[in-house]
Amino acid sequence: MNLKKIVLSGAILFSVATFAQKSEFRSIKKIYEKPEIKGKDLEEYKSLVAQLQPLVTEESDKIYADFYKSMIPVLEIFALDPKMPVAQQQALMMKYGNAKTITEVAIALNKTLDYEKKSGKKLQTDDIKETITSLKPILLNIADQLGGAKKYSESAEVLYAIYQLDKNDSIMLYYAANYAINAQDFDAALKYYQELKAINYSGEGTNFYAKNKASGQEEAFNSKADRDKYISLKTHETPRDEKLESKKAEIYKNIAIILIDKGRLDEAKPAIQEARKLNPDDVSLITSEADLAFKAKDMDSYKRLINEALAKNPDDYTLLFNLGVISSNSNQLEEAEKYYKKVIELKPDYKDAYSNLAELNLRSDAKIVEEMNKLGNTDKELKKYDALKIERNKNFTKALPILKKAVELDPNDDVAKSALVSVYKALDRMEEAKALQATIKK
Repeated sequence: MNLKKIVLSGAILFSVATFAQKSEFRSIKKIYEKPEIKGKDLEEYKSLVAQLQPLVTEESDKIYADFYKSMIPVLEIFALDPKMPVAQQQALMMKYGNAKTITEVAIALNKTLDYEKKSGKKLQTDDIKETITSLKPILLNIADQLGGAKKYSESAEVLYAIYQLDKNDSIMLYYAANYAINAQDFDAALKYYQELKAINYSGEGTNFYAKNKASGQEEAFNSKADRDKYISLKTHETPRDEKLESKKAEIYKNIAIILIDKGRLDEAKPAIQEARKLNPDDVSLITSEADLAFKAKDMDSYKRLINEALAKNPDDYTLLFNLGVISSNSNQLEEAEKYYKKVIELKPDYKDAYSNLAELNLRSDAKIVEEMNKLGNTDKELKKYDALKIERNKNFTKALPILKKAVELDPNDDVAKSALVSVYKALDRMEEAKALQATIKK
């Protein structure tokens, strides 16, 4: 066996592969540098990228092969015919501008930027920055359309992908968190809020506005200098500045509330303390901390926080209702009853306060029935049975007008109606029970 021939043959193969790779790169670059890429050029570009992928071995070649591949959906977007039907155009935008695709684009572009920064050779840096600038408004429009269609989760994902594309545009991460909340996707929202916290995002700043004289509409500007330029050109008038308050307090608060809701109490405790430093007068945070204290069985802190919340807002019926729920859940029934009655005093049409108040009056019924069923036939036990029956009827009589009011306020509340039917039956008011039962959906 001639080993030299084998080695030489391998070298020839390597040389051929390297030549083919360089040839593909040159052809791809030639198309990529065209001012417009569509039709046959775009198809050839995609074919060349596919041929190039298995050939690359060196780090730099992999970086640029991935870069050219990642640009395919971007080029597809830029190649869309503006004359095509709007519905078709929107469908294709959604196809090429979805969150998964844009995230992959962001990874490849940022890898290329990092590599060129490290190597000092800015072959694509300027083009990438220009691409991101052109692409972001298109993607933002996609996110807006998804949000308008109430596809909040998908909108949040696209907004997060835009942030991945340009980490300097941190407001996109904030919007993503808000849309995730709207979608009830609290895992994603927590991730986004924690990332906002990690980058120390505040959202503070100023928006600059001026009225367009031709249209009469107020327009926003990126900076005061931009706005002043149009004012000096006399195309705009009535400049206005709008100060943007810090969003840190809101971010810290939402992190704490989500952690409490998820039962991650060890993480929630420091989170809520941080949130309260930024939101010392936020009553919802005080009640959330009270809820946390209750779950940790720290009743002294619980009572202190409840009193603090009430001192700040004694006539807030929503707060009082929430305090009623917390007290009810902690089995402090007298406190809960006091809060629900105060709610009804402040807002007589608050239906849930009536329903919850009735539930307090009926809560002991199962226990009373159980105790009654255990009694025997001795004189002492029979007297006890009669006393329990009187107590039971008293509870039903007390709950009756409360439940009637709840049903009056919401005739479609079948839960309240079912409870009222049970009360009628317990009080032997069978005609009323039958009539109401007929209105309940099967």
